[in-house]
Order: sequence, then C-alpha cells, then structure tokens
Amino acid sequence: MKLGVHVADFTFPAGPAQLGADLKRIAVAAEEAGFAKLSVMDHVWQIGVVGPPENEMLEAYTALGYLAACTSRIELLAWVTAVVYREPGMLAKCVTTLDVLSGGRAWLGIGAAWNEPEARGLGLDFPPTAERFERLEEALQICLQMWSGSDAPYEGKHYALERTLNSPQSLSRPHPPILIGGSGEKKTLRMVAQYAQACNLWAGPELARKLDILREHCAAVGRDYDEIEKTVMFNFDPGKDGENIDSMLGQLQELAALGISHAHGRVVNVSDITPLEILGERLVPVAAGF
Repeated sequence: MKLGVHVADFTFPAGPAQLGADLKRIAVAAEEAGFAKLSVMDHVWQIGVVGPPENEMLEAYTALGYLAACTSRIELLAWVTAVVYREPGMLAKCVTTLDVLSGGRAWLGIGAAWNEPEARGLGLDFPPTAERFERLEEALQICLQMWSGSDAPYEGKHYALERTLNSPQSLSRPHPPILIGGSGEKKTLRMVAQYAQACNLWAGPELARKLDILREHCAAVGRDYDEIEKTVMFNFDPGKDGENIDSMLGQLQELAALGISHAHGRVVNVSDITPLEILGERLVPVAAGF
C-alpha cells in the first residue's frame, strides 16, 4: 500500500510571511519520508471541517507549481479539482503544465464541486448538481481528447472548443493519471470505471459495498476493475512519540484486505515535520508490504 500527504490547512504558526518556506519544508519532508503523493485542496476559502473560511487558503495549481519546484519524485495533484472553477481546456493546460514542469509527476484529481458559498463569494460558476455532473463528464472527455494529441473540435452540451490543441503535450503517457473524487453510486463510480485510473472513497462501513458497485460499473463498461487504484482518505496521527503507529498499521492492513492500494490524508501537526519523520520511519515502509 502506498501513502500520500494531503495539505489542507495553510494556517501555520509563523504566518503568511513564512508560508512558502513552511510549505517547502513539508513537501521535502514528505518526499524524504517516502510518501507517494502530495496534494492540496482546490478551494478558495478554508472549509468548515478544517477551520473558518477566513483562514489562509492557497490557489491549488499555483501551489502545485511551487511544490513541483521544491520536489523531484513525489506525485502531485489537487485533491480534488472543482470542475466548475476552470474551463476544461484551461484545466487540461494547467495539469499539462504541471506535468511538464515536474518531469511527469502530475495527476488530475477532479470532482463535481460542492462548496457553493465560496463559489458565490468569489463569483465562480456554480450550477445545480445535475449540471455539475454533466460538466464533469464533458471535462473528462475534453482533457482526454487534448492529451490524445487530437486537435479536433469538441462539441458538448455545456462546452464547445473549436480546436483542442495541447502543446507541449504531457510527459505522462498516455496522459496524466485521473483520480475522480466522490462515492456517488450512479454517476461518480460509473465515471471512475469509464475514465479514471483511481477513485477516492471514505473508509467506513459502506466501503466494501462501494467497491462492489465500482466492480459492477467496470463490468458494464468492459473495464478491468483491478487496474483502478482504490484510494481512501485517512487521518495520519502518529502521536508525539509514535504511540499510534501500531493502531494505524492495523487499520491500513484492514483496508488493504479490501483491496485499497493507497491511503491519503492530513498529517496532524504537519508543519512540525517530526510527525512526517516518524511516519517515514515506522509507517510508510511497513505499509508498503500490505
């Protein structure tokens, strides 16, 4: 099992003046600890489960470009891109640019978006739920067309592109891997089966059933279920002296038994760096054997 670090809270003790330096330290430490992926949220305000909306929040793709320059091996993505915050052609360019400048380490993490207050607050488009899912599927089609090398027009219900030229092309071939966030049974998991290389689910009582539903969608579209990376969100809290490591390893082993191949989430007190070092010494190498 691979593990990944999600940076969702940018309110560090030293404040905005040192935010860049703190973020670089986190990225370097995560890479040195052996984590496979590093992500940031695609929000413009902080979300309620982390803190008040007034807390610091960085724009995702600007932050990822900075993290690409700070690292050399770890894979990078937004967890997950709100589809309606950027036009799909520009999103494909953003991810392609990240992939090229990082040496082929970009993923496209994407979902239908959910945070209406921040969207309305900054004047971002936020159509009704059904339309957002239609736009999500069209955005996936557009990105894949642009990464295919075709510059043919694209005409959808919501998006019309006259020429899908993408130069330079992504280094990741056939394209940057796609992770679709969400566990909706009729739409999201069907799109995972049809378009994605990874899904993002929640660990909990419903997990096994969600995986069964994904398997059914894969069968319906002729997709190999086993080639999709099954990812869950996970809270990494090693404890001050690593006292929680054994408990976390037990949880990860249970997830691996269900077929989960990647656990991804926030690290408690991540800006202290020590938790990342403990995880790198005692969790990452053991989980790799699951």
